[in-house]
Amino acid sequence: MINFNEPPCLGTEIEYVKDAIVRKHICGDGYYTKQCNALLEKYTGSAKALLTNSCTAALEMAALLSDVQPGDEVICPSYTFVTTASSFALRGAKIVFVDIRDDTLNIDETKIEEAITPKTKVIIPVHYAGVCAEMETILSIAEKHNLMVVEDAAQGVGSLYKGRFAGSMGDMGCYSFHETKNVSCGEGGAILINHSDLIEQAEIVREKGTNRSKFFRGQVDKYTWVELGSSYLPSDMIAAYLYPQLEKMNEINDRRKMLWNRYNAAFETLKHKGVRRPYCPAECEHNAHMYYLRCPDLETRSRFIDYMKKNGIICVFHYIPLHSAPAGQKYGRFIGDMSVTNTVSDTLVRLPLFYGLTEKNQDYIIETALNFWSKE
Repeated sequence: MINFNEPPCLGTEIEYVKDAIVRKHICGDGYYTKQCNALLEKYTGSAKALLTNSCTAALEMAALLSDVQPGDEVICPSYTFVTTASSFALRGAKIVFVDIRDDTLNIDETKIEEAITPKTKVIIPVHYAGVCAEMETILSIAEKHNLMVVEDAAQGVGSLYKGRFAGSMGDMGCYSFHETKNVSCGEGGAILINHSDLIEQAEIVREKGTNRSKFFRGQVDKYTWVELGSSYLPSDMIAAYLYPQLEKMNEINDRRKMLWNRYNAAFETLKHKGVRRPYCPAECEHNAHMYYLRCPDLETRSRFIDYMKKNGIICVFHYIPLHSAPAGQKYGRFIGDMSVTNTVSDTLVRLPLFYGLTEKNQDYIIETALNFWSKE
C-alpha cells in the first residue's frame, strides 16, 4: 500500500533529540527552540519567529495579538482548515467567509472589499497548497481600511510571492510543522511577527500571559502575570527533532518539487478528459506541498479514489467548506454564492506526495491514474 503521506525523516533527528536530553533542558525555549527561531528569522527576514506547539496555537496567538473582541469580524476563505476560523471565533469574532479563486484556490481578493464592514478587524489569507495568495492586493486593501493581515501559511513554508516568503508579508504569519507538512516534527508550528512593536506582546501571550521572557533576559527582577495568554511553546525535544529538517528545508522542498513536476508532466494530457491540474502564477514559487487533480464531478472523483485504493494507492479529498459546516453557520456568515468553494470541495483529489516517496512508486501511481482516466 502506498500511503497518502509519510512524515519526512532525514535520519539525523534522533541525534539532535539525544543532544537536547544531554543538555538537560527539555521544556520550552531551550537551545534547539532558540536555534529554530533564529533560523526561521534568517530564512524569512521576519522581525521575530517563535516556535509554537502547532499552527493552531500560532493562529490563536495571532487572534490575541490582533486584539479581536466579541462582535468584531474577520475575513477568511471557507475552503481552509477549521482553525483558520475557530482561532478567531474563540475570541468572539464573527467569521465572514469569502469565495476562492478558480485558479489558485486562494481567497478571491476581488471579493474581499465587499465583505468589509465597520466591524472588520482582520483579513486572513490562506496560502493553499503552498501557492501564495495575491498578497499585494490584499495588503493594499488592508492598508486602505486600516485592517490587520494574518497569513495562514500552514502549507507555505518555503513558498515565495514576488521574492518574499509566505508568512513574512502580513502583520503576522503562521506556520505548521505537522507530520503532513514539508518540514515536520509531528505536531508543531511557529508564528512570525513582522512588526517589532508586536514582539514583546507576542512573548507575553506565548508565555501564559507573563513577562517570563524578559525575566530570563535579566530585564526584570521577577516575572508576573501581565496579560491574557496561554502555554504556546513546545518542548525543546520537539524543536530538536525539527531543527535538522529546517537546516535541510531547501533540500526537502527541492525533492518534493521534482516529484511534483513529474506528476504535472505526466498528467498534462488529462485536460482532454476535463481534469484540471494545479496552477501557480508567475510571480509565485510554490513549495510542492501538494499535488492535486480536479475531477469533472463528485461521482468521478469518488470512483477515482476507490479505483486507486483497490490498486494499493491512498488518494484523499480535502476540505469540507466551513461556511456550510454547523459551527461555520453558528459563528460566521458568507458573502456571495460560494460556487467555486463548493465545486472544488466536491471535485479535488490529492495524490501521494512526500519526501520519502520513491520514483518507482510514483511511476506506479502515475500509471494507475492514467489507466483509470483512459477508460473515462
